[in-house]
Amino acid sequence: MERMVGGNGLFYPILGFASCVTFIYLSFGDLMLNNEKEQKFGFVERNGTQFMLDGSAFYINGWNSYWLMDHAADEYTKPRVRAMLQAGAKMGLTVCRTWAFNDGAYNALQSSPGRFNEHVFKALDHVIAEARQHGVRLLLSLVNNLQAYGGKTQYVKWAWEEGIGLSASNDSFFFDPSIRSYFKTYIKTVLTRRNTITGIEYRNDPTIFAWELINEPRCMSDASGDTLQDWIEEMSAFVKSIDKNHLLTVGLEGFYGPKTPKSLTMNPEEWASRLGADFIRNSKISYVDFASVHIYPDHWFHEEGLDEKIKFVSKWMLSHIEDGDRELKKPVMFTEFGLSNLNKDYQPSQRDRFYKTIYDVIYKSAKKNRAGAGALVWQFFVGGMEEYNDDFGIVPWERRSTYSLITEQSCNLARIRGLNQLKGYLKELCLEGH
Repeated sequence: MERMVGGNGLFYPILGFASCVTFIYLSFGDLMLNNEKEQKFGFVERNGTQFMLDGSAFYINGWNSYWLMDHAADEYTKPRVRAMLQAGAKMGLTVCRTWAFNDGAYNALQSSPGRFNEHVFKALDHVIAEARQHGVRLLLSLVNNLQAYGGKTQYVKWAWEEGIGLSASNDSFFFDPSIRSYFKTYIKTVLTRRNTITGIEYRNDPTIFAWELINEPRCMSDASGDTLQDWIEEMSAFVKSIDKNHLLTVGLEGFYGPKTPKSLTMNPEEWASRLGADFIRNSKISYVDFASVHIYPDHWFHEEGLDEKIKFVSKWMLSHIEDGDRELKKPVMFTEFGLSNLNKDYQPSQRDRFYKTIYDVIYKSAKKNRAGAGALVWQFFVGGMEEYNDDFGIVPWERRSTYSLITEQSCNLARIRGLNQLKGYLKELCLEGH
């Protein structure tokens, strides 16, 4: 998403004493994988519009922490990874979305095309192993449409520097054969990586919930959508040729393209149909297992008040869930949602109301076995990470009402699955705490 600041690893905030004690406590001891847990950790699959786990429907309450690999690469910040994953698990959250890329930037995973930093790869190994330890699955994104952490801009720059780039346009990422080749090399290297901690290749690891091709793709140089559609078709087929175990999504924001009737009635404004992405067309591709949608009314509207934004959010979500049920016949996941604290007259209670609106739509959809499969908050941090925050991020336990909203949603969704399915932190949270 566009609102990432910091994240270059150059600023290390001073941790308070309490945070230090917490991190030392959470970091104590070697990483010991629980064999019993290993045996019970299955792949999430899809059956029509539902995610399935161990034979029953699986509805997701989760979050975004884009920064996990970046922080795992430095010894000073590494304990935050365990702290965040453990805290997420204790809230009953089952999926965390995070970046499995850092192209050409500080702590780069890929320093130049096809060249990888083993130290940073081991940091990603650590993130996956820690997630497994805490019973959290990961939605791993493979490249950024935006410039943070390199993104498509870095790939275009590499091709240009090597004298083989067709164009200096950022959108040549999608149509330049050399750059497509770079990205395929990246995909293959990541998917076939053998984790140095667990010994499991990424493509064989059920800790990974799904792959996301690209965060928020836009190709504004071709508003028809053909360029992006062609790229998604090629890359999704390539992913599935290497990894048939995992689910795959595109990483879309959810805007309807110009040929879709809903572009006139459901897009936030007219500009949204001219970005080169098309929710229906892009998500219909056979290799794409589920659709992704983002929710950012603050960025999409500038005059409306909170009431109007909340109304739009409900309409936006219900429209996409309907698409999942009727047109796509696939799950629809709201992989980012946030309310800005820069709004005029902002109050934290407004964010609670915004979260509750989204959670209620998901819960009602799940109760009716409809396509609304889950939602991931943008974004969570632990204490002392202000340098990495934007106007959407929170430390979830700092505000009791927000924390309660999140955990209540975890339990509501878990109960649909059945109390007999509750395990670990979810069992503790939902049977004793409610």
